[in-house]
Amino acid sequence: MSLPSTARVVIIGGGVIGVSTLYHLAKAGWSDCVLLEKNELTAGSTWHAAGNCPNFAANYSVMNMQRYGLALYRDLADEVDYPINYHLTGAVRLAHSHDRMMEFERVKGMAAHMGLEMDMCTPEELQAHFPFMETHDLEGGLWDPLDGDIDPSQVTQALAKGARALGATIARFTPATGVSRDNGEWVVHTEKGDIRCDYVVNCAGYYAARVGEWFLPHGGREVPLTVMSHQYFLTEAIPEIKAWTEENGRKVPMLRDVDSSYYLRQDTYSLNLGPYERNCQVGWASGQEMPEDFSFQLYPDDLDRLEWYIMDAMERVPLLGTQGVQRNINGPIPYAPDGLPMVGPMPGVPNAFEGHSFTFGIAQGGGAGKVLSEWIMHGQTEWDMWSIDPRRFTDHADHDFSMKKAMETYGHEYAMHFPHHEWPAARDKKLSPNHERLIADGAQMGAYNGWERANWFAKDGDDTSEEATHTWNRTGPWTPRVREEVEAVRDGVGVIDMCGFSRFTLSGEGAAEWLRGRITGALPKIGRMNLIYFATPTGRVLTEMSCMRHDEENFTLMTAALAQWHDFEILSRNLTDGLHLSDHTKAVTVMLVSGPKSRDLFAQLSDADLSLGWLTHQSALIAGKSVTLARVSFVGELGWEVHCATEDAAEVYKAIRMAGAAPFGMYALNSMRIEKGYLTWKGDLSTDYSLLETGLDRFVKLDKPQDFAGKAALQAQAQAGVSKRLVTLTVETAEQDAPYMAAVFKDGQRVGEVTSSAYGYRVEKAIALAMLDIEATAAGTELEIEVYGRRLKAVVEANATLWDAENARLRA
Repeated sequence: MSLPSTARVVIIGGGVIGVSTLYHLAKAGWSDCVLLEKNELTAGSTWHAAGNCPNFAANYSVMNMQRYGLALYRDLADEVDYPINYHLTGAVRLAHSHDRMMEFERVKGMAAHMGLEMDMCTPEELQAHFPFMETHDLEGGLWDPLDGDIDPSQVTQALAKGARALGATIARFTPATGVSRDNGEWVVHTEKGDIRCDYVVNCAGYYAARVGEWFLPHGGREVPLTVMSHQYFLTEAIPEIKAWTEENGRKVPMLRDVDSSYYLRQDTYSLNLGPYERNCQVGWASGQEMPEDFSFQLYPDDLDRLEWYIMDAMERVPLLGTQGVQRNINGPIPYAPDGLPMVGPMPGVPNAFEGHSFTFGIAQGGGAGKVLSEWIMHGQTEWDMWSIDPRRFTDHADHDFSMKKAMETYGHEYAMHFPHHEWPAARDKKLSPNHERLIADGAQMGAYNGWERANWFAKDGDDTSEEATHTWNRTGPWTPRVREEVEAVRDGVGVIDMCGFSRFTLSGEGAAEWLRGRITGALPKIGRMNLIYFATPTGRVLTEMSCMRHDEENFTLMTAALAQWHDFEILSRNLTDGLHLSDHTKAVTVMLVSGPKSRDLFAQLSDADLSLGWLTHQSALIAGKSVTLARVSFVGELGWEVHCATEDAAEVYKAIRMAGAAPFGMYALNSMRIEKGYLTWKGDLSTDYSLLETGLDRFVKLDKPQDFAGKAALQAQAQAGVSKRLVTLTVETAEQDAPYMAAVFKDGQRVGEVTSSAYGYRVEKAIALAMLDIEATAAGTELEIEVYGRRLKAVVEANATLWDAENARLRA
């Protein structure tokens, strides 16, 4: 076939992800798209994938993506007229502990929210599903009737057939060799000629980092990807498995012993064992070069490192040990630092996208194609997919970080992600100048976009072990200390070092009008600050920023640490001539000083005018250093933000501490912010909800002349009325806080989901913010929240603010 010289989209990589993306683009009418594969389709990780297809995922958006993809697969063979071996066997997940059962309860609740039914099981019920296993040491488990396995090659070829039938082009044995830019278009180079296109997509699997290097001259970064060596093996045929299959007319269900870290499934009449071992190996060790083409190849067998897992699995399912090994598969799979894929805009590069680093690529391929095609076509996705957005990793994700985190994640593939647990690998990538001081004061640190911040401050005798954080419970060694920190802020004055706040400056002739045309509300006056919001074209919450105005055309814009690359891209997109945007995240840091005695503290330390009101900012001196004092407080007490040069932060912090401010951490901050009803980005604020649904009406000016993104959608929604609304709930006090996306019920019917929760130490109540159907939002409405399998009573509060509803303390 001749290679087209032009295309709308060029996809690099012919595994299941690239082909699924092509299929979804073509299905949406974008048929002028080309996929390039250097060998045959499926030649990379896809061909040696086990093809397991679980719905189960601890992450809500990833589960939703899997749910969509597996539903697609169930009908795909008929849709495109291509045979696919897809076995819906069902699967059991085993729990050795009550904590694991609680995790299963949480996932079961999320699944029900998506229309998926999973069942909690006793050991006896597990054995009824999978009769060949021992159950004496089990707490119980989970049954998913829609779990199973699929032939990876067949599903990829079926998607390819569907894409071709819709007019898309697949060029096999056509390796891409590089990219360049010309007049705002991409030029993708191949040995068979160049293709000019509007969009280019890196779906190169475990070669994605190498393809990513082509984009470095165009604003790209080193792709934070590590290739891991993953093994699974097949036994010889087992007569008992054959007999059971013939008697029952189906395969034995999948078994996953997640506490021991392996899966076990039937393959013909044999068993397939796939462990995720702690003593894992990277695909190509230091000093080894990944070959230019590793198509349809495997690593040498290395079963010795699986010995413990094999022995454990044979004790669980004795049949496994009755036959020899038929075949071992040891192949490369790509891992992102957190084990989740990278799907979405390529950081720093215009009109370039990524879809790679899939550890469960077959299960997620169908949904990934939908998500990625939406991002390409519309610049947004139907569901909020921040958890897999490539921009979640910024400059801290270097090679060292990526490899250490990938090995940690692989070795803990089935680990429980407890709410107070911090994973220890690859830490201390970005440190505050006060880091050593904080550690000396007992700070227990957490990583926020690579920045180390204090979560809480321990005292002598407190249990600061990692094991102490292995709990779903709210309470732990941190509980009395967090209470003390909150009380110190409530009654006196506290300080938190908030290093890593994303910080940008925007200036130049026309900067104010440019901003007005992009935000939903108004800009602050000179010398003042406020919150500004950016909406998607459908009126949903894209991001929130604090906006400080210095003069007519000069602004400082601040946002969450995690949002640094995401929000810089929003601001840098379509900048007009004469505007200047720069990132000062590392150059400037901030401390929050709050409490009723904060004014007295600054009176000792600074020359500032402390009579200036709420939402003002001014220049001042502290310890002889220039600072900006901003009259704002995220904890709902009298307070100021102290912005200073990073190089001056140690002296400024020292002066504030010596003047009497007690240190507090992120746990205390979260408790106090939820008492005020303040919202968090990618928790309460997400593209799953509109600004009006989120209760941000006061930040939306539908009558202003500027035609900002989402204006028409918000006007239509304002006229029709919202169908759901974010509210504050007080919750029956229990051992656990409601997790993200916990289901909310009214009279037994699901009416919404929790977006964030915490215990409020000033109001002595458990609090949750929840998005509810409008008929459930009246003050006083009695509800129930499903928290790890228990239904807890909750009540809708009349005011989103539970602490100091009149803001008298804040404005004192």
